Amino acid sequence: MKECIYLYVEDDPLSREIMKFIMEMGMGITTLTIFSDSTDFAERLKGLIPRPDVILLDIHVQPYNGFAMLKMIQADPNFAGCRVVALTASVMNEEVEQLRVNGFHGAIAKPLSVQTFPDLLKRVIAGEDIWHIA
Repeated sequence: MKECIYLYVEDDPLSREIMKFIMEMGMGITTLTIFSDSTDFAERLKGLIPRPDVILLDIHVQPYNGFAMLKMIQADPNFAGCRVVALTASVMNEEVEQLRVNGFHGAIAKPLSVQTFPDLLKRVIAGEDIWHIA
């Protein structure tokens, strides 16, 4: 079975380090690309070869927020099969509903948990929408 390719867009250095640690050390995943901001997001995304299977987006990143990046992903037919999950510290019911309505395949609350994140990611890969906001 092909190993999944991951993209994570996150502007917080500590959150990037935690993700890298969980993915590489905790899960043995080495196919992770990290963008530290969303500058030229559409062009940088298109430049990724192979294309990501799962895209994890921080919602509050600049210059394009998670919603704007999702629209760019949705507008490109080459990324039609990608699973896109929001990672956010903003877990108010209204924002979670906006994530659902806009087409995210789920949301995972930050800070990430070393104990629960690997299972949540496996469920995303299996095609399940994950709304882990507790």
